[in-house]
Amino acid sequence: MAHAKTSYVCLPCRASYKQPFGAERQRVCPGCAEPLIHVGSAFAAPRRRDTAAWRTLTVLLNAGVRFHKSCCGGPGFRPRTLREVRERMNYARRTGEPIARALVRPDVP
Repeated sequence: MAHAKTSYVCLPCRASYKQPFGAERQRVCPGCAEPLIHVGSAFAAPRRRDTAAWRTLTVLLNAGVRFHKSCCGGPGFRPRTLREVRERMNYARRTGEPIARALVRPDVP
């Protein structure tokens, strides 16, 4: 039986790769030889020239947010714009909520 593939991302190259999951080895980008970030199997990469989407993705990944499937199918809410990221970061600063948790909130009170 073949192993399911999952997504890995290189932020400097703005590239996404589907590879079999295996925690035992470090994957590197074929373009720049930097380590790839495991983002999960429910990830859909933005277009390479969409700089705002890649900046949003960079904030999410650096905060520890990933795109793993949940029991209902998808990864849940993830901000798509820098405005949504800023709103949630400001909320996290005001309330003291961890940034990773604030970033995946569907609504900010």
